[in-house]
Amino acid sequence: MKFFRNPEWKASLLWHLLLLSLALGAGRFYAPGSLGLLAAFSALFILSHYWITWRRYCKLRQLSDDIDNMLHSQIPIRFEKYREGELSILENELSKMTLRLSEQAQALENDKQLLADSMADISHQIRSPLTSSNLILSLLKDTGLSPGRRQKLQQELSQLLSRIDWLVEALLKMSKMDAGTACLQHAPVSVEELIRCAHEPLEIPMELRCQSLAIHAGTGCAQFTGDLSWSTEALLNILKNCMEHTPPGGCIQVSYLENTIYTQIIIEDNGPGFDKEDLPHLFERFYKGKNASSQSVGIGLALARMIVSQQNGTLKAENRKEGGAKFTVKFYK
Repeated sequence: MKFFRNPEWKASLLWHLLLLSLALGAGRFYAPGSLGLLAAFSALFILSHYWITWRRYCKLRQLSDDIDNMLHSQIPIRFEKYREGELSILENELSKMTLRLSEQAQALENDKQLLADSMADISHQIRSPLTSSNLILSLLKDTGLSPGRRQKLQQELSQLLSRIDWLVEALLKMSKMDAGTACLQHAPVSVEELIRCAHEPLEIPMELRCQSLAIHAGTGCAQFTGDLSWSTEALLNILKNCMEHTPPGGCIQVSYLENTIYTQIIIEDNGPGFDKEDLPHLFERFYKGKNASSQSVGIGLALARMIVSQQNGTLKAENRKEGGAKFTVKFYK
């Protein structure tokens, strides 16, 4: 019988039979006339005990089957069926477990969808410059090209390769952030040095556009605790976004201050600003707004927010009242 496959049941039955034998032996010695009544009550007690235990085991087996169905078929468990006192703790823990498993399953499904979408976006972003590069290479093979045309094609090819290199580097940095393998230092970072390091790679492009950078420092020497190189990457992406949307001859303004709560950096430009429909999605990966340039990939601001968030900070984007974009970075103490 399946009932006695459990060794505890066999040991329990032997123990009850032993107690029954002892009780019958004592009853035969002390009260021979009540021997039958004692045997009947003892047998009734054993039967009722095993009947109650059998029903409890049936409920446990049903609960086990329900959990198995939930794990393999995503069928929800109706815990209102399990209301016995000794099963209440088990019910509570299983309720937590099933809720956690459901959340993990949903999170895994969302991650799979996000990974699929990201891979499609990445392949598209890399395929476009690669296709253009192959086309330019085929044109450069023409021996009849004029020197001016050849030089222009070489410049375009160099720009495409630089774009692919930047894209791959940015994706690798975002992957490190997602995996939690990016080792960010926790050291004092001077805001003045941070702005200088972030602006340095953009000096020539801004000079070609006749753009200027105005820095307004607050009182004292502002600093925060973080990683200089990663923070430079974040600020560089913000400045690059402002540079691309600032008209020739425009000005990008950077102001900063430090108080007892946070260190704040504000970056503003006098470009067209953000469209209202784009504001909620600016920091989403691969999102390109209506005013985005043709060279925009849509990961610079997303990477910037990830870096700032990893350093106990916040990054906010909004439109200026006077026109243009405004980025506010806060590193909390």
